[in-house]
Amino acid sequence: MDTEKSNSDWSDVEIQAAVDAYLSMLSREQSGQKVNKAHENRVLREGALAGRTKGSVEFRMQNISTVLVELGRDRIEGYKPAKNVGANVARSIREALNAPNTVTPEDFAPTADEATLEERAAKLEKRPFKGEPKGILKPQQVPSSSNSFVRDPEVRAWVRKEAKGICEGCGKPAPFEKDGKPFLEVHHVKHLAQEGSDRPSNAVALCPNCHRRCHHSSDRDEFTASLFQKVKRLKFE
Repeated sequence: MDTEKSNSDWSDVEIQAAVDAYLSMLSREQSGQKVNKAHENRVLREGALAGRTKGSVEFRMQNISTVLVELGRDRIEGYKPAKNVGANVARSIREALNAPNTVTPEDFAPTADEATLEERAAKLEKRPFKGEPKGILKPQQVPSSSNSFVRDPEVRAWVRKEAKGICEGCGKPAPFEKDGKPFLEVHHVKHLAQEGSDRPSNAVALCPNCHRRCHHSSDRDEFTASLFQKVKRLKFE
């Protein structure tokens, strides 16, 4: 139970932070990854939920499970639904779940559709990362007019966020902004069509000029080789 602050004392920002963390854990759990709830609880109390107790955050997660069950949605097995959830808290949780920028488990799902991939990556880019995403070792090609590959939106988001607006090819700032963010394109060093992986170890954030250079220039092989010297996470495949 909340021992230091009443349930009604939780701000909308705190509720949103708890919901975002819950949905992130749920997504990882559903994808087969191990989730350390105690660690996640501590991270929240060191950041957005500073001042809350461990038990308070745990109880709030159980509140979220209750609302998800009421909505007919999946929940984290380790967070048993609380029996009593105040009407105001339940309403705030529902609003947080429906917030336009709330990251849902679906946002972590790989996709071959470029528009959907970009939409999901843009949302994931706004949240803190707890580590390098796993990615896809062998992306599957799906039937389409443009021979698209299934890709991981979290990898795209992480690689761009790591670049901090600086092209990892030429070292210059992104040439322009799109939707208020530096515009960089994620390039797979070993192309997906050549059976390259969709993992951070095979992806770099490049300005459009360097991206085209990797594909079309007469020195594309030499330039690509130079990326391994500049970006230490890259691995030969």
